[in-house]
Amino acid sequence: MSAPIMHGGGITAAAAAFGGRPEDWLDLSTGINPSPAALPDIPAESWHRLPDEHLVQSAVAAARDYYRSGDLLPLPVPGTQSVIQLLPRLVEPGRRIAIVSPTYGEYEKAFRSAGFIVDAVDGIGAVDDRHALAIVVSPNNPDGRSHRPDELAALHDRLKGQGGYLVVDEAFGDAEPNLSLAPLASRLSNLIIFRSFGKFFGFAGLRLGFVVAASDIRERFEDWLGPWAVSGPALSIAASLLRSDSTPIIRRIAERQDALRGALKSAGLKIAGGTPLFALVEDSRAGGIHLHLCRHHILVRKFDYAPEWLRFGLAPDSAADNRLAAALESFDG
Repeated sequence: MSAPIMHGGGITAAAAAFGGRPEDWLDLSTGINPSPAALPDIPAESWHRLPDEHLVQSAVAAARDYYRSGDLLPLPVPGTQSVIQLLPRLVEPGRRIAIVSPTYGEYEKAFRSAGFIVDAVDGIGAVDDRHALAIVVSPNNPDGRSHRPDELAALHDRLKGQGGYLVVDEAFGDAEPNLSLAPLASRLSNLIIFRSFGKFFGFAGLRLGFVVAASDIRERFEDWLGPWAVSGPALSIAASLLRSDSTPIIRRIAERQDALRGALKSAGLKIAGGTPLFALVEDSRAGGIHLHLCRHHILVRKFDYAPEWLRFGLAPDSAADNRLAAALESFDG
């Protein structure tokens, strides 16, 4: 069994190691909107009954309009992690997989666990005719690197020509909709797009995502997941929020992003990348800064493969901004 991937979160473990109650910690280790959208009313029957088809179709239609996927109907899934685990089923055993890296580690783990050879490539130009499937996270986690839709469409066409697939993870794409490949997806038959619901709307605990893909690929994922994969309350919330005006959410995220970047720059830290939902810091003292912040009951994300990196998520309010700024100011490493 392979070792678990290091992720953000883990406040309980941090509190056990450094003290304090978990609820008193400031968790900046994830890329989740800390100012969630107002929770809409959830009909009682969504809790009481299995998800009826009309509820599924309502969420699907809202997702199609929100993601601008045209005649492609997004498939609701219980978090995109659930379908990452299924990706190896798409590819003939023994083929090579390309992952534009560094990025979210669960992709490599899923394919290596299934016996595939995985090439961590440094850009889409390094994907070649050996690869049966390529994975691109855009905007990327953790460095924020993104790719233009036309560049990704060209990569798709190249892979399709050799019988391969392109997976584009747009989990952090809601605040930058111009980067999405979804509006072009209806003409890209070997494309699979993953979208996260919880990060942007601030409801990661809902465990909801969507897959945008041609109908034959969509049906395979649907079959593998089985019936009632997504809960009625999740579908109800998605149908409501995906039809709401997201402008206030984008504006609030931008405000929180500005505050975070201000605190980091005031501390003399170099911002090496990021997305609207997090900032990546590069500093030779990263390990000491991480430890110092933990002692102040503030958790940020460190990386085993890049010890000079720290990822800072957005703080929920000005009081949390000040708490972070004060802790950084007291670091004398």
